[in-house]
Amino acid sequence: IPVMLHRAVLGSMERFIGILLENYAGALPFWLAPVQVMVLNISEAQNDYARGVTAELRAAGLRADCDLRNEKINYKIREHSLQKLPYQLIVGDKEVAARKVSVRARANADLGQMSLPDLISRFQSEIEHKGCAAV
Repeated sequence: IPVMLHRAVLGSMERFIGILLENYAGALPFWLAPVQVMVLNISEAQNDYARGVTAELRAAGLRADCDLRNEKINYKIREHSLQKLPYQLIVGDKEVAARKVSVRARANADLGQMSLPDLISRFQSEIEHKGCAAV
């Protein structure tokens, strides 16, 4: 009599991820998103500052990336909004001079300029409270 044993550890994990993606319609919460923060430069003049911001975010344990392509900023904002990234940080000449970043949340909410230490603190609080923090 042939006997078949079935064990689907990976299958159940894949189903769980599928349920999460379906439930959140691809817009995963900040603490769960594969890329939590995308740093966008306005022109090539801000490349070094954008790389530095990304490095600081990564050093703080955040999953950050930067988009340094030579594209119009509106194009980059739209592209990353369609990817449903939780936050976009925009750096231009004003932000470099003030050593700050302009913060955009997923729902196209402009949160204004913030210093990087304040922003990292906010992000860590949001992760700690799984998005339920009063920030």
